[in-house]
Amino acid sequence: MTIEAVRKLPRVEQLRLMETLWEELSRSENELESPAWHATELEQTEKRLAEGKEQIMDWEAAKKELRRRFE
Repeated sequence: MTIEAVRKLPRVEQLRLMETLWEELSRSENELESPAWHATELEQTEKRLAEGKEQIMDWEAAKKELRRRFE
């Protein structure tokens, strides 16, 4: 299936396809290796947190903040 074929699908079918893909990808998550930069970023975040330079926020608040910044 091409991207163009996906774009032509009704929204409901696009969502079903996305859910199916996500489910399939989630089954094989052990096969996915995170890039090295992920570990580096996590270490830097933990360091900032320990130094009191990182603000913790719950997911709902984070989504609202990101929407506010980028909409």
